[in-house]
Amino acid sequence: MAEEPVNVNGFRELARQTLPKMYYDFFTGGAEDQYTLKENEEAFHRITIQPRILVDMSSIDLSTMVLGYSISMPVMIAPTSRHKLANPSGEIATARAASTCNTIMVLSISSTCTLEEVAACCNAVRFFQLCVYKRRDITAKLVQRAENNGYKAIVLTGDSPRHGRREADIKNKIIIPELKNVEGLLSTKIVADKGSNLDALANQTRDPSFSWEDIGWLKSITKLPILIKGLLTHEDALKALEVGAAGIIVSNHGGRQLDYCPPTISVLEEVFSLPCNRISFFYL
Repeated sequence: MAEEPVNVNGFRELARQTLPKMYYDFFTGGAEDQYTLKENEEAFHRITIQPRILVDMSSIDLSTMVLGYSISMPVMIAPTSRHKLANPSGEIATARAASTCNTIMVLSISSTCTLEEVAACCNAVRFFQLCVYKRRDITAKLVQRAENNGYKAIVLTGDSPRHGRREADIKNKIIIPELKNVEGLLSTKIVADKGSNLDALANQTRDPSFSWEDIGWLKSITKLPILIKGLLTHEDALKALEVGAAGIIVSNHGGRQLDYCPPTISVLEEVFSLPCNRISFFYL
């Protein structure tokens, strides 16, 4: 029997032993040479802690506020797709875990449970992550469904005009389940003769022309605050301010999108040089 995991590496090894190789590679892999994926971890290893001693530690409170919502710790669940490849309950299990831990879950547009199913399963505070499709009417319907089902913010992914080239998925010729949130709205039956149908689906359905000028359209179809995910530069953070974003998520997509980007944690000082009273920041 495998040992009980005590840290993230333990869970990774348990997943390696349990999941089919195709799905393990999907969850753990990065884009191209996986340089950014490796650097994301190595950058943390280069950061050390300089502790102060003899401080009263009898009462520790890690709680904080995100967009006015109180959470138990400065940790949220990032949008990740296709949870049922790892657990039969999929994103429902993840949402229940978020509720138990009193933190926020960002549900991926590519979830294997519908946004309605996740909304009905528990009382977790939920945000909805959005990629914009070429068919704007489908995007608008998804945003409205999120708003109608009690999601508290829209998280716009800004760094994926095309799908990252994940070589493990191409080699494995990964076949993914159909996207539950667009059933009846968009055909997701894509045949890919080479590589993964995940690549083919994303590149045939997403709108690569979506830009800063289109944020106004997105704001016009919802009353929810909009967070923009995928920024790595001071310049793009300023642009987010200009278009009226409620917050930004500093992210390189976990090294899964554009390889040879800087590790996310290394750019925080540059991005955080903005006037922080005007916008909420998150790190991923």
